Amino acid sequence: MSASSTPPAGSAAPRSTSSESTRNAWATGGSVFAAVLLLLYGAIGIIQGIAGIADDDVYRQVGDYVFKFDTTAWGWIHLILGAIAFAAGWGVLKGATWGRAMGVGLAVLVAIANFMWLPYQPLWAIIAIGIAVFVIWSLCAERGGRPLV
Repeated sequence: MSASSTPPAGSAAPRSTSSESTRNAWATGGSVFAAVLLLLYGAIGIIQGIAGIADDDVYRQVGDYVFKFDTTAWGWIHLILGAIAFAAGWGVLKGATWGRAMGVGLAVLVAIANFMWLPYQPLWAIIAIGIAVFVIWSLCAERGGRPLV
């Protein structure tokens, strides 16, 4: 009998493959969730933007703050960011590399814009910053060019 380099039948598979596939499953799940969050944030951003554009009385400033913009200008900012976020979320779901890159870049812009939006909607701005951080992490954690759904 000659010695072969293949492991005998019934032997356990290497553990790195199992933990690697588990890690990939978690990362893919995080990417799907990030894509859905981008879609949701996009829809809410569009509504938030329309509300800011339509009537300056919808949002009130809480206190004195360095970043003072007219709420109509904020409405346009949120409307544009929301539309782009929706498109990026759709691209991430379809497995497009541009959607991933746009999602990460847009999440950075959303975090900055919502930091500056704090005096108008403090609770929602903090929640949106947290969502943006999660989106950045999850889109950077998993790599792949295949559709997620």
